[in-house]
Amino acid sequence: MSAFKRTTVTGGLQRQSILAPLRETQIISSKPVLPAEILSTILDYLPIQELLRFARVSKRMREMVYDDTRWVPRLQLMGCWNESEARRRAEAARRKRSETLQSLQQQEAKKVGIGVNGQPNGTSGAEQPERSSVTIFDAAAEVQRGSYVNGGPSKAAVLELDDGFDAMDLTLKERPVSYKALDASSRLKVFSQVRSLRGFARQEYGKVYGALAPFYLNTVRCENHTNATIFRTYRDPDQQAQMLSNVTKFSNSDMAQGWQQRNEKFAALVAAFEQAVSREFEQALDDGDVAGKMRKYAHVLVSLNGGHKGVEIFISRSSIISSRYRLGNPLDCLNQKGPGIFSSEQSFIFFSNLSTAFNEQVGILDQVFPASVNTIVPFIKRVGKEVIAEYLTPLFDEAHYTNIEAYLKAVSVTCEQCLELAKSLRPTSASGDDFYETVDEVIVGIFEPHIDLYLREELEFFKKKSTSEVSNWEKRLSEQDASMESMFMANVNRQADKRDFLTSFKKVVMMPVNVLPAFPISSPFGSKPATAKALVNGDTLPIPEPPSSQASTRPSSPGVINGTTLSVNGTTTPLPEPPTTELAAKAAIMNSRLEGIRSLFSIEVALNLVHMAKSSIERSAVFVRLGGNFAKDARFQCELIFISLLQTLGTRHIKAGFDQAVDHLSNYNPHETTDNKRSTVTPLITFLELVNVGDLIQQMIDVFYGQEMVAAKLTDRDDFLNPAVKEKKRFEQMLDERVAAGLNKGIEVLMAEVEHVCATVQKAEDFNPGASTGANPDVMDIGPSEAANQIVEIVSSHTKMLVGSTDKNMLDVFNQEVGMRLFAALCKHLKRQRISVNGSIKLISDMNHYFTYIQTLKNASLLQFFKALREVSQIYLVDPSDAKELATIIADGDRFYGIFRAEEVYQFAERRADWYQIKSKVERAMYGIGCVVM
Repeated sequence: MSAFKRTTVTGGLQRQSILAPLRETQIISSKPVLPAEILSTILDYLPIQELLRFARVSKRMREMVYDDTRWVPRLQLMGCWNESEARRRAEAARRKRSETLQSLQQQEAKKVGIGVNGQPNGTSGAEQPERSSVTIFDAAAEVQRGSYVNGGPSKAAVLELDDGFDAMDLTLKERPVSYKALDASSRLKVFSQVRSLRGFARQEYGKVYGALAPFYLNTVRCENHTNATIFRTYRDPDQQAQMLSNVTKFSNSDMAQGWQQRNEKFAALVAAFEQAVSREFEQALDDGDVAGKMRKYAHVLVSLNGGHKGVEIFISRSSIISSRYRLGNPLDCLNQKGPGIFSSEQSFIFFSNLSTAFNEQVGILDQVFPASVNTIVPFIKRVGKEVIAEYLTPLFDEAHYTNIEAYLKAVSVTCEQCLELAKSLRPTSASGDDFYETVDEVIVGIFEPHIDLYLREELEFFKKKSTSEVSNWEKRLSEQDASMESMFMANVNRQADKRDFLTSFKKVVMMPVNVLPAFPISSPFGSKPATAKALVNGDTLPIPEPPSSQASTRPSSPGVINGTTLSVNGTTTPLPEPPTTELAAKAAIMNSRLEGIRSLFSIEVALNLVHMAKSSIERSAVFVRLGGNFAKDARFQCELIFISLLQTLGTRHIKAGFDQAVDHLSNYNPHETTDNKRSTVTPLITFLELVNVGDLIQQMIDVFYGQEMVAAKLTDRDDFLNPAVKEKKRFEQMLDERVAAGLNKGIEVLMAEVEHVCATVQKAEDFNPGASTGANPDVMDIGPSEAANQIVEIVSSHTKMLVGSTDKNMLDVFNQEVGMRLFAALCKHLKRQRISVNGSIKLISDMNHYFTYIQTLKNASLLQFFKALREVSQIYLVDPSDAKELATIIADGDRFYGIFRAEEVYQFAERRADWYQIKSKVERAMYGIGCVVM
């Protein structure tokens, strides 16, 4: 046993030394080692010749040698044993034997009752039926006929077959006796004749050994490779390659002493042969002999070891790998249109040239290599690693160093161009169905080192650019306010002109909004989706030009130049003349600030932010097509960009604008104005314009979310836990809260204007004619007063502005609140007046006028209050002589629909001009004052 030595792992099975199992057995087991176990271990490492001599010693040793477990591992080392096939054949043989035995039993059972002479079984006397002498199954005959069990020879038949070892010279001479059952061509296909049969592994291995062992043993003993039997037996290079490949597989089953040296010597022979064939293949490649020598020697290399060497030579010598500079220069993408500007045309030219050259090389691969060799996979991997990656890496590095925006465009555009390149590549006949999946994996490997950096830079770039956009807007507004205040306070020798806010609002400012019908979303104000969609997509809106006498459309980032207001779109609006007094200057500054409510946030700024977000999301969404974790990261990045858009646009721009607008509305004082005949409240109009701008921005966000996020499957609208969904709802809630707060303050301003009109326009003679002169005119104007007309005109002009630009629910709430506050203001105003019987006609006309206006609002609950107010006006028409009747009216709660109690109506009655004349009579009728209990 000292002749054996420890060896290494080869062919997938571990080749152990002889001494190792002995040592392990002595250490692990306390029982004495059986000699049979030692012999069995030794047999695993004996040469085949010695193994056969060992089998001749005794029957027991023959059984040990012939055991299947000794030969199946050798077949497995050569890759010739299929356990599934062996199991299937064994089960089929078992079924066949079972069926045969069952058939025998059935035939014997039929012959039990009938003897040979035809007498029935069971006759009395000495006559007993003889058993039939018919033989159902003769093993010897079956062997002669070569019977097969399930397509393979039966065990009895195989015993008589040549086992492959009979023709072998056991003296190990240099020139073995030729294998008698196989000729030269059959030896090349010996592995195709090996079957996986349990119980016959020795015979199957013998076939291979008898066909290939002579060549293997001769090769490892030859000093000169050219004298090897393989090259003297086979002259065709392809056959030589096939036999070398077969012997290489056979050498894996060599487990005897010195196997490593023999394998190394044989591998050197194979390497020398491969090198010689490779030189011929390379020479043919240089000569361009595609269909001739290239194809021939490529098939030889494939027969030898799969053709990897030939594929490697072809790829390294291909025009794509060897002349990469001809496809394109990466720096041309940054220098074509100017320094730091990315040009997608240059990268497109590069990928187009690459696609054309690659498809040409694929055509050559199809001609040279057989269809069994998948040559395009290593080719595309090499192209991706050495051509595309080496083109893109310096491009990305240079762009990142010079211009971040150019870097972002370069990464996204080239990734998309790579994906388009994958679609244009032509697979070979041996590519298989997973060719395009392999190409996608190559593209993922190319961009994997750059994706993380790109996604971080994309988000930071959008945040910085959007923040800068809003900051520039705020800076322009601050500069405009400062220049406006300086202008007003610098010159006080001219009277400022008032501007017509109503005309500007109705015809110009509301122009983009009047085309927007109700839109059923959570926003209180709706607008046409087509308009918002056009703004998001960058289309031109069909807005008619305003009249020449009006100001420009929605103001956007105005600035003051030489006494004129210059907007972003280039139109100019003359500024009012500076006031002549300090008080007037302060009032003009306040009016300017109130007018500037409409420009506290801008539709243009929102559009710029939306378009920036759209560009960033579209660039990031390209990487979703890569699949896997990159798709998940890209989707999350798109959601982060959308969230950043909502935060910048909502909190930084819109919310701040609304808060400032509410602050301006809070500082509005109608008593500081001098125009008592105005029909509009300028601050409220400008705020409503701001509301519509905010509503249009919200429509843009909703359209953008649906088009860029949901339709592109970058987010899930139905996932209420999604960060983008939650941020969108937060944005809409913020906008609704700001609008509600602004409308509440706007209604307060509107009611302040109403009270101002009541205090300044309403004359004492309206409800008490002759109060100043002492006369009592008989003829009176029965129409509504000037104050009532002006109040209705002011209120109705503002409520009508919301018709068509908001949904019905919000309009009803707004009208309800305006009506209730108007009702309270009129009650308060009525309690300040002194009303005579003659003046009650004017009061009733006013109340009817208010009631008629409330009817147009179509609000039933609100209408009841003004019905009650109209009934209240009737108490002033009662003649002083009918004091008792007046008391009855005051005490009638049903007459006032339960809105006014008797005490409240009594307070209104106190405003009669003749109240002190009839007070005692009315109180006596109501409360029984002066009655005596008898």
